[in-house]
Amino acid sequence: MESKYDRESELKAFDDSKTGVKGLVDAAVSKIPQIFIDKQHQLDEKSDSDHSKFSIPVIDLNDIDHDAGKRQEVIHKVQNACEKWGFFQVINHGIPARVLDEMLDGIRRFHEQDSEVKKKFYTRDETRKVMYNTNFDFYKAPSANWRDSLYCLMAPHPPHPDDLPAVCRNILMEYSDEMMKLGLTIFELTSEALGLKPCYLKDLGCAEGLYLIGHYYPPCPEPELTLGLSKHTDSAFLTVVLQDQLGGLQVLHEDYWVDVSPIPGALIVNLGDMFQLISNDKFKSVYHRVLAKNTGPRISVGCFYRTHMQEEGASRLYGPIKELLSEENPPIYRETSLREYVAFAYSKGIYGSTRTRLDHFKL
Repeated sequence: MESKYDRESELKAFDDSKTGVKGLVDAAVSKIPQIFIDKQHQLDEKSDSDHSKFSIPVIDLNDIDHDAGKRQEVIHKVQNACEKWGFFQVINHGIPARVLDEMLDGIRRFHEQDSEVKKKFYTRDETRKVMYNTNFDFYKAPSANWRDSLYCLMAPHPPHPDDLPAVCRNILMEYSDEMMKLGLTIFELTSEALGLKPCYLKDLGCAEGLYLIGHYYPPCPEPELTLGLSKHTDSAFLTVVLQDQLGGLQVLHEDYWVDVSPIPGALIVNLGDMFQLISNDKFKSVYHRVLAKNTGPRISVGCFYRTHMQEEGASRLYGPIKELLSEENPPIYRETSLREYVAFAYSKGIYGSTRTRLDHFKL
């Protein structure tokens, strides 16, 4: 039976439908198509029976602009989280709960609208500023993930408002503005956590680009056979994630998969490969994944701080920050541009997101 399975044809047929994973759920499938079966996931399960021994750091940003003592305390916590975890959650970040709730609702509205309207956005043309599809690496990955995504390139040159989906246009713009402001705060704190002046990473151009992805993970009839998002690291400098209360995001920490438990009003911050590169391995970009579930849909919004491949800032070269280097701490990586790094990451797909991705740029 296996020898007769024509994977390419099945991928193309699914893609041509332009209805995504949600289309399968709407058709009430009881078994997932073979293209979604992840044999690696079934083989690879690391022990995660005792999640309670670890929990992701939670950092309270309240008063950091007015209380110098509090700010120093927060910088120390950020440094610790970036060195040991590569992940932390922030609370009291200043973005109203209304905006967070409306952003999640907006992504739900996009994915649950009439499929004929949604199909107009379905493409694999990476030069488009607004697009929707199932998995950016759909044809490269050994197995597909159980999710659909809306991608919007929101900075430095946002799309014309008319090019954004009508059902979530206003909230996409409002949320992106809030994310650009929060990004500056996070980059200030991480600059100081590296022992640099607060504006260092902003001046380096790390906060210029914003790529927003709205993920929709429908309920899965066979969640043990697939993943919502395979084990990977992010290519950006930094990612800020808004998740609903369903859970499913996990971080690999000391060989344990640790749940990133939803906290109402919190946002998740994780470092990407480019941050690990410029920090010369002082701060870590770590593996994470999203489990498939038989409940849902789960909705999340990831904001990736990086310019996209075709933007003019994407050709700027980044290497280990000179102020962090010494005879005892020589550069580990060569210089690279976001354009080169993201193109390399996309050529490998999610499954290429092993340490070999950064290894490719080692001196």
